[in-house]
Amino acid sequence: MKASKTSIGRSVDQPDPKVRFYLFHGQDEAGSRALGGRLLQGLGATKFAVSPGAIKSDPASLTDEAGAMSLFGGKRAIWIEPATKDVEEGVAALLQGPEPESPVIAIAGALTKASGLLKLAETAPNALAYVSYVPEGQEAERMVVDLGRRVGLKIDPPVAGRVAGAAGNDQAIVAQELEKFALFLDASPQAPKPLDHEAIDAVGADASEGDFNRLADIALSGDLARLADELGNVSPAGTEAIPVIRSLQRRLQMLAPLRARVERGESADAVMTSMGRSLFWKEKGAVERMLRKWSAEELARAAERAGRLERELMSPRRRSNTSMPDREGLGEELVAIALKARGRP
Repeated sequence: MKASKTSIGRSVDQPDPKVRFYLFHGQDEAGSRALGGRLLQGLGATKFAVSPGAIKSDPASLTDEAGAMSLFGGKRAIWIEPATKDVEEGVAALLQGPEPESPVIAIAGALTKASGLLKLAETAPNALAYVSYVPEGQEAERMVVDLGRRVGLKIDPPVAGRVAGAAGNDQAIVAQELEKFALFLDASPQAPKPLDHEAIDAVGADASEGDFNRLADIALSGDLARLADELGNVSPAGTEAIPVIRSLQRRLQMLAPLRARVERGESADAVMTSMGRSLFWKEKGAVERMLRKWSAEELARAAERAGRLERELMSPRRRSNTSMPDREGLGEELVAIALKARGRP
């Protein structure tokens, strides 16, 4: 069945146990992932990723995975990204088979009306499909206000517009920024705080980050020798750690949808060409190399780790404990990323 804009919030926050397949698609892939994340929370489940390639080679494996009991006793949800034509046969079997233990969440980009996957999700009574469009104007402001409320921030429209604009109306980046603001202001849903321009000036996405983005790019490119040299320029206390992590997060957020397009069948050359002037010419070579080195799943894991590290470094408890300088935490993470990058051609 097809969900509407007015019903989708209830559908993901209070999931219907009869729905075994969720398809979030459309141009706003960050919005689709955000809905998938809300659904995981609504289900009280953990994410279990299954690759489209595995389903293509063995369509029955999706039904098997969804029907399997969790080894650790908790609920789980099967996560497919990017969801392409390769998974259609597996999804059809899932919808026609016995009731599974775990629902399946699929994240796709823009799908045509002729898409077999879309037809399955929109016509089956035990499936749900929703299309996400990139929010603009007042809709983007409302998106920021709604996401802010979830982390304990009270945001006026002018401030919401600034946050949305700085993040390019990308829900994933907006959510990350709002988490930082909430941490900075010590806000929570139980103790909400107003977000103003002063807080944005202090820690916002549009704050100056100098040349710290080069550390992220060096790590993602797998250049260990150069990374070691650059880390030597980081201050002993690691005061540059947060700007470096933010630049890493932005690069990962930029690469994720591009890599998803590659895994849906586009060539890396075509994807890079489509970037046009939106990417500085000096960065294109490095970005293309990173695009070839990292899979969508690996980029998602790296983004999760980077977000977790930033939250740790910014927490009041961590700032009061100087036993482990931020430089060490930053260095360990960047070296781990570089080592992972070197493992790929």
